[in-house]
Amino acid sequence: FERFWSTGAGSQVIAMFQPANSQPLVPMDGRGLNPLLRHPGMVIHPPMLYLGFVSFVIPYAFAMAALITGRKDDRWIRLTRRWTLIAWMFLSIGLILGSRWAYDVLGWGGYWAWDPVENAAFMPWITGTAFLHSVMIQEKRGLFKRWNMILIILTYSLVIFGTFLTRSGVLSSVHAFAQSAIGPMFFVFIGVTFLISLYYLVVRWKDLYNEGQMTSLLSRESLFLINNLLFMGLFIVVLWGTVYPLISELISGQKVTFGPPWYEKTTAPIFLGLLLLMGIAPLSAWGHSTWKTLGKAMWKPAVFATVVLVLLLANGMRSIGALFGLFLVTFVGAVTLYEFWRAMRARHKRSGENYPVALWKLMGRNRRRYGGYLIHLSVVLMAIGIIGIEIFQTETQARLVPGESLELAGYTVTYKSFSEFDVADGRNVARGVVGVTKNGKDLGELYPRRDYYYDSQQQMTIPGVRSTLEDDLFIILVNWEQISTNGATFKVFHNPLINWLWIGGILLIIGSFVAAWPDADKGIALDLQTTRSRSQLVDQSSAD
Repeated sequence: FERFWSTGAGSQVIAMFQPANSQPLVPMDGRGLNPLLRHPGMVIHPPMLYLGFVSFVIPYAFAMAALITGRKDDRWIRLTRRWTLIAWMFLSIGLILGSRWAYDVLGWGGYWAWDPVENAAFMPWITGTAFLHSVMIQEKRGLFKRWNMILIILTYSLVIFGTFLTRSGVLSSVHAFAQSAIGPMFFVFIGVTFLISLYYLVVRWKDLYNEGQMTSLLSRESLFLINNLLFMGLFIVVLWGTVYPLISELISGQKVTFGPPWYEKTTAPIFLGLLLLMGIAPLSAWGHSTWKTLGKAMWKPAVFATVVLVLLLANGMRSIGALFGLFLVTFVGAVTLYEFWRAMRARHKRSGENYPVALWKLMGRNRRRYGGYLIHLSVVLMAIGIIGIEIFQTETQARLVPGESLELAGYTVTYKSFSEFDVADGRNVARGVVGVTKNGKDLGELYPRRDYYYDSQQQMTIPGVRSTLEDDLFIILVNWEQISTNGATFKVFHNPLINWLWIGGILLIIGSFVAAWPDADKGIALDLQTTRSRSQLVDQSSAD
């Protein structure tokens, strides 16, 4: 809350309140960009979210066209499948970059705070993910036509609703950097769009009947139905937590919010259920499946996951949540890798190709399937990172004078020195220097700092971070005395496995590209089909 003030003598002083005979510093070139947005990820994060939001218009428009014209087939799904994947991919990139920005910039040692603006982008991602899975059942078995219409209408409505929450200012957020009077117009647009969509859905409801039926609880269709229900449950939880402050204020006059602990407690069982389905569904058969056939397919991954569980117990891990979560993560990862191995081995035996070539050609012939498997593997890696930071994160805070140390998770952090200086781009930098050792081994120095921008009169906390695949040591300069010998206060976080979250995010992007790219042997056929369709349209127009 301190600011720089210009005194009559031309010098500058730091104070919370205005000193006598002083004036606020007036920037000659404007206030400049908000310091919190001066992060490399912010160059890409907003455009990715925007592209994700906008691209969902295309499958929604085709779905509405199918409803309005009474089309009962799944051609609108086939025409928009890649657009849906692209929209989902862009939205995923935006969410990942937003998480990384929060981790690097906000200085609280976390990556996701269940903030209203975060939730506004997360909700259409939830329903969009459910839609991506659900349309496969309509394509394969002629089922879930009503589900798919509901999901795409809901996804598009949530895109507009998220924009309304972000721009209207009805909910406070550390992610909201601009507000406008366009909020009420968005709200009206949401209502009109949703009501029109709902009207056509009701009118065509009887026409959207299932062409097949589910005959087994363990069939892939049934498991995908459970998948839809879990995603809808997750969406309802996030929606309720997001809008409850508005509801409570409307009813009682007081705005009551739910914090991260509430979200974590209510969403954890749903996420675990989704993880379990990720492992079981690929092994289940279409149409009919039994416990015997499913057990025969999953016993090897289950045994491998059990061995890993025993090793974790032997290594001293006692957290039930972590053990169960890591068991599921290992099981899903083993199932996914085993699917790769089975297909690769079969092609190797059939064609004589070496294993890398066999894998490459497999992925080229069915990019949708194997891109999806890569995305599942990315979720496994991200889940490892989330389990690590959510369950095993530790922190401490201490005031140190030069030469004093604190210890956390086997690390020793020693305060060495402090400096304060101006830089040419208009910042005042207050920087601490700390040495880090572990088990007596010198790991170098970290430089946590605070940047104060004269133009905007705002500050930004830059942590000192030591990153490995095993963990992050995350150090924040909280407070300090102008004379370094008087000491400084540091907050230190130990974040185990967090970097697997970012590695998984990169793999998710790669998997999305693979899934969206046309199959190698279908590119020519797709071009021919498009040419024929255009020729038919031209012939029909000529006849008319």
